[in-house]
Amino acid sequence: MRVLLLGASGTIGMATARALVRRGHQVVCLLRPRQGVVSLEADPHLAMCLAGASLRWGDATDAVSLRRDGFANEPFDAVVSCMASRTGSPKDAWRVDHQAHVVALHAAQAAGVKHFVLLSAICVQKPLLVFQQAKLAFESALMASGLVYSIVRPTAFFKSLSGQIQRVKDGKPFLLFGDGKLTACKPISDDDLGDYLAGCLDDESRHNQILPIGGPGPAITPLQQGEHLFKLLGLKPRFKRVPVGFLDLIIVVLSWVGNIWPRAADKAELAKIGRYYATESMLVWDAASGRYDSEATPSHGTQTLFEAYEVWVKSEGVPVRGDHAVF
Repeated sequence: MRVLLLGASGTIGMATARALVRRGHQVVCLLRPRQGVVSLEADPHLAMCLAGASLRWGDATDAVSLRRDGFANEPFDAVVSCMASRTGSPKDAWRVDHQAHVVALHAAQAAGVKHFVLLSAICVQKPLLVFQQAKLAFESALMASGLVYSIVRPTAFFKSLSGQIQRVKDGKPFLLFGDGKLTACKPISDDDLGDYLAGCLDDESRHNQILPIGGPGPAITPLQQGEHLFKLLGLKPRFKRVPVGFLDLIIVVLSWVGNIWPRAADKAELAKIGRYYATESMLVWDAASGRYDSEATPSHGTQTLFEAYEVWVKSEGVPVRGDHAVF
């Protein structure tokens, strides 16, 4: 198929591009121009990660640029979007998670696209945050659009669970909220998630479906993550337990300051996001029983988080999390 891929410069977008190319699709990636980067030759890493795909420069959040630079009056069978707001702040969430996707949906309809694959998030099951509301608003628009849709809701990303590797290497304790057993997840690697997203085009059982998906193996808690890291490093386990109430206090203070200083309001939202992930499992939510269900959370792929930990510990490198870092 001929596929327009949005959000291809992110790690999941790159993995999705590789998976699409590997499956034989013709992939066109629309990327926002960056200073000093206006061609594949200017960014060897991007060239390697997007090998086999066609690269176009434009702004996927702008309707004119998307039509002119992305679709360019050419036929496409599908749009795959891995776009997401960088910070989760209210303004950014509604601009990217909702409005930019509405723009993409309208452009796809005008271009005669038949299938739209959306990377969403499993946390929208219990929408307590602004970015979750923005994602859900677009999910609803997509389902009502008349296009074939595949809404993929992954559990947790390896990258988001890598933040404490360096601090443990530095001899610091592993931070836990509560007893470290408040939550659990079935994290999925970028490559396995990219493969799942690409597979939505060919697998009709994934058409017109909301698709929660995790990685292989049982659900793991933050306590188990920490214990495994210490074991890999040959260190005696050391944990520092942070009361969830501490996050509540931070949220109250920042929210109050946010009435005077807008940047504090954004920081309050980030603290709310941190609290959410500290207290809610990234698994399928069973509303009838009022609990998260690891058995009902589908698995895909072969890579486990602990295998990734082993690679990162040996290679002295961890993923760059950027705006997604909480600690």
